[in-house]
Amino acid sequence: MFRNYRTLHRVLLLLFSWILLGTLSPAYAAPQKTTADHSKFKELQKDFSSGPEVTKACLSCHTEAAKQIHNTKHWSWEFLNPDNQQKLGKKNVLNNFCIAPRTNYAFCTTCHVGYGWKDDNFDFTSEVNVDCLVCHDTTGTYNKIPGLAGHPAYKDMERPPGSGKITKAVNLKNVAQNIGKTSRDTCGSCHFYGGGGDGVKHGDMDSSLAVPERELDVHMDALGADFTCATCHAASSHDVAGSRYTPTAVDREGAHIRGKQDESNPSTCRSCHGVKPHSADMDRLNGHSRKVACQTCHIPKIARGGVATKMSWDWSTAGKMTPEGKPLIIKDDHGHVVYHANKGDFVVGENIIPEYEWFNGKVKYTLLGDEVSKGDDPTQINHFDGSPDDGASRIWPVKVFRGNQPYDPVNKTLLIPHTAGNDDTAYWKNYDWKKAITTGMADTGVSFSGEVDFIKTEMRWPITHMVAPKETALGCTDCHSENGRLANIDGIYMPATGKTALIDKLGFIIALLSLIGVLVHGAIRIIANRKGA
Repeated sequence: MFRNYRTLHRVLLLLFSWILLGTLSPAYAAPQKTTADHSKFKELQKDFSSGPEVTKACLSCHTEAAKQIHNTKHWSWEFLNPDNQQKLGKKNVLNNFCIAPRTNYAFCTTCHVGYGWKDDNFDFTSEVNVDCLVCHDTTGTYNKIPGLAGHPAYKDMERPPGSGKITKAVNLKNVAQNIGKTSRDTCGSCHFYGGGGDGVKHGDMDSSLAVPERELDVHMDALGADFTCATCHAASSHDVAGSRYTPTAVDREGAHIRGKQDESNPSTCRSCHGVKPHSADMDRLNGHSRKVACQTCHIPKIARGGVATKMSWDWSTAGKMTPEGKPLIIKDDHGHVVYHANKGDFVVGENIIPEYEWFNGKVKYTLLGDEVSKGDDPTQINHFDGSPDDGASRIWPVKVFRGNQPYDPVNKTLLIPHTAGNDDTAYWKNYDWKKAITTGMADTGVSFSGEVDFIKTEMRWPITHMVAPKETALGCTDCHSENGRLANIDGIYMPATGKTALIDKLGFIIALLSLIGVLVHGAIRIIANRKGA
């Protein structure tokens, strides 16, 4: 039930606090967090056989909700970047972990806010295909099942087939009667598990944030501020604030008034803490914010909650079998899978120091069909723009995910393999890259030569969660030392780093001469006063 002892400890601590406060006493009635008891709604007092049936009942009252969802990135999985006019979507965006949703829809759309997206024929205009429960469940029993194109289990299922493990059917009536506001659990049911597993993709989001301690995230602390995701990522008409496609690298507006129609991104640090977040006696740190993002100092490490994050994924080694002819799986001493025949080699880690670079919020992607070259430098799946001179950049912490993925050496393009599914062209069924890629590239409009090679890639993820308490934020010497955190950052002068020895020496000489001047001046004043006496 619990993934690790730290999670169990947090749950027990939370339970103890509830008992201490008397919230489990029969005489105590906790106030409702919503203004309606959905168990009393006639439309929900019946058994449901599918998710779309529940949505139809929801829409009888929430008449505009599905239309609003249709206008969001959560629904379309598409985004037009206003900076460079790149249209990013399900058909052309690639990554270097699961590679692409295309032809793998039934598995990838487990994290779609809809039902039934199994191929290119999905009806994006359907209102009943919107999944209300995945975001508004409060029971913790609603789980969408990989391979079912966004549907939960409507009947008991053996998963994986032949394992003897049974996934119980979801009680849709119970879930529908107990819906409420979004939570860390509902948002995390997808975002914690992006990339195919707990903590795989981001490094600063995983299941440890479901019930975090203060040391893990000072804002989400379950016994403290207890922020949900929506506390920062405030939504308007179901459109959630914040974007990994165009992150706000520098917020110049400072503290925002909630509800103002002309406000910009309300999910930045400064939108709450203002442009001078530190007290007057620490004003030097406020000056640092002209060059350094808040996250750089206040998120000292990622994957701190006991869940490892993947740092690299090498597809080229996939396909190894045991002597008995079964797919080979290797785990490290901590139980983390570091090799899987279906996927290749992984490098995982906990308590990882991020990498740092200049970032101004502008991101450009390498898309399907873009020409890439295989050389000494990895291909950048996404490029973060920024420099010390543009006036719009800050030094940001990033997770750099490194991959080795299929590549067409003739056409010089990245490739999409059909990796998931139960048909005989899925890679995990036959371990034939050419066959899997032929299926994956069909109808993409991009040619596949039939030749398969592998190319090293990098993909960047800005770090902005797992904010540590101020007492464990980075100190001066973490950066101002010869091998400090920002040793590889160009364009700024940082004392004590050893990168600018001449300037350091000149500064020391000037300081020494100033001291000598003060001492000499003081001595002259003393002597003059004595003579005057």
